[in-house]
Amino acid sequence: MKNAWRNRRRTVLTILSIAASLSLLGILMAIYAAFYFSAPPPAQALRLVVRNKVSLVFPMPEAYREKIKRIPGVQEVMAQQWFGGMYKNNRPENLFARFAIEPDKVFVVRGEMKLPEEQKTAFQRERTACLIGRQLSDKIKVGLGDRITLQGDIFPITLELTVRAIFDSEQNSEVLYFNRKYLDESIKGALKGNVGMFTVLADSADSVPRIARAVDDEFRNSTTQTKTESESAFQLGFINSLGNVKAFLLSICAAVTFTVLLVSGNTMAMSVRERVREVGVLKTLGFTRPAILGMILGESVSVSVIGGAIGLGIAAGLCTLMRMAPGFIGQLKTLSIHPPVALACLGAAVVIGLVSSAIPAWSASGTPIVEALRRND
Repeated sequence: MKNAWRNRRRTVLTILSIAASLSLLGILMAIYAAFYFSAPPPAQALRLVVRNKVSLVFPMPEAYREKIKRIPGVQEVMAQQWFGGMYKNNRPENLFARFAIEPDKVFVVRGEMKLPEEQKTAFQRERTACLIGRQLSDKIKVGLGDRITLQGDIFPITLELTVRAIFDSEQNSEVLYFNRKYLDESIKGALKGNVGMFTVLADSADSVPRIARAVDDEFRNSTTQTKTESESAFQLGFINSLGNVKAFLLSICAAVTFTVLLVSGNTMAMSVRERVREVGVLKTLGFTRPAILGMILGESVSVSVIGGAIGLGIAAGLCTLMRMAPGFIGQLKTLSIHPPVALACLGAAVVIGLVSSAIPAWSASGTPIVEALRRND
């Protein structure tokens, strides 16, 4: 450690560069774990989404609902339609999810929503009422009784809605729900009477895979086939539509690790090169090559681990900010630096410290005593 702090400026800058890189690495690894390894919340683990097998943009007959409800293990089925449209303008702060749903079923299917009973009743009783999440109400600055106008794009209509209920939820609350009958009565032609998706509530998490197979088998020979998956898998499908997200995240992790390895390796090479004569003196005094290797490698690993620990602290703070930020992806609402991610990042820091100093340490410890003592740089 005395050797590490001999050049304080270089050591501090090295620690900060490793911390910045490993904070990014920690965030990416946390996102990867949240997308592909995290368990869904208990309420979400009971829900499935049924959509058209071809694509989400193609509707399904409303009559499918009763057939799905007859499948053993199904507690409730709610028809749901993505409305899209535009609120005020297309600025980012005015973008949020808008769904036409069945008011008499939404509080059963989405039992995690918390709101007063009088607001539930008001939403279910009024045809033009809407239900919004607390996060959305704070975002667009609306409250109970306020009017919301949605100008359709998929559906060529304009909806006038009144906020009658505001719910709290630990999951995504940046969403607006309104009565599907109001939408169905406002449109004409082929769009009328169709359903974009069905949200299914299962009696237990163990029943979810069986129900998914049963629903798809039910409509396998129909003109409109279905694709049924858990709600978490359905949400992940939106992410995968952007491309190979797994490869994207892993490639960035590899690039970050390689970059910080170059920075650390260059620093350790400079540090060891300045102390070749001292290595010669140590060997003259009887220090063995393994002992000298251990000192140099220990110095590099210590600096890397300190930088990694600081980077993990930064990553944990960024995860907190990302959990609080608005978003449609439910997995990001549980983003955190879990112990496996922290251990992986610290392990990466140790590997970076060892690999970056291995060649300079081996070269310096193997330099003959006479040659080492002649070195002046």
